[in-house]
Amino acid sequence: MPDDARVIFFGSGEIAIPSFRRLIESGPRPLALVTQPDKPAGRHRELTPPPIKRVALEAGIPVLQPESVRDEAGLAALRELAPDLIVVMAYGQILPKALIAIPRLACINLHASLLPRHRGASCIQAAIDEGDRETGVTVMHVVAKLDAGDIILARSIAIGEGDTGGMIHDRMADLAAEALAEALPALLAGTAPRVPQDPDLATYAPKLERDQGRLDWTWDAGRLARRIRAYEPWPGTWTEIVDGGKVKRIKIFPAEVGEGDAGLPGVVSLVETGGVRVACGNGFLELGEVQVDGSRRMAAAEWARGFHGRELPGLR
Repeated sequence: MPDDARVIFFGSGEIAIPSFRRLIESGPRPLALVTQPDKPAGRHRELTPPPIKRVALEAGIPVLQPESVRDEAGLAALRELAPDLIVVMAYGQILPKALIAIPRLACINLHASLLPRHRGASCIQAAIDEGDRETGVTVMHVVAKLDAGDIILARSIAIGEGDTGGMIHDRMADLAAEALAEALPALLAGTAPRVPQDPDLATYAPKLERDQGRLDWTWDAGRLARRIRAYEPWPGTWTEIVDGGKVKRIKIFPAEVGEGDAGLPGVVSLVETGGVRVACGNGFLELGEVQVDGSRRMAAAEWARGFHGRELPGLR
């Protein structure tokens, strides 16, 4: 593999960092990182760079942070770098045709699903939520249509019964670096395969917002458990309680599925072992940990003991 190949890396999310590091450490060393602009974060709304920017600066790699990749000045700067290859992972903007056409060899994306299943922004969550047995990384050619390009290679990982979105995210990050290293020699030699996707098998996983984590206790317990694991840690899952006449939000963390009748959906009960059950449309969940707004994360049993024998509030 030629060490002098000219590569530009596009990435913003933490999942892209291992792939970026692999290029820095093993080559071809990126000419530049293109990432999202610094954004206000935290209580004091201080401008905070994407974590991958720090990696680039520590390695002495130039960083470009255009507000829009459609900006003509930014496109001109990329053309001037004359890349052979553009590598994209979790960048956060859809690339225009003018940008896709810049590299001499290819513009590729490291996509966090086994395409054509789960195109879009929340593929890891979708795979767990929908009960998939496996997911993985697809190295694909970028085209103007979202995640519809030809496949170069795909590598899979199993989804375990207890896996959360965060766990799969971290494993996927490492898998993407391995898949990129495997694909690079053929890409730079111009011999990489191009396998068209079957559009009839494609599904779409849109970007998630925090309020989409609200739980519906009329759902089957197994479906709820998958949703909780899928959305941990982002966007998180929550429900509401009415305590002392006040409505409070309570965050729910991964829970165990149980079979049997535990009452109407949303009814909370204590069991002899000290566990806390919530009735679902079919079956129940035995809660592990919860966090009420304004309080710390705690074991569900500890939360229940805080009612000192009073009736536990239902969840809605």
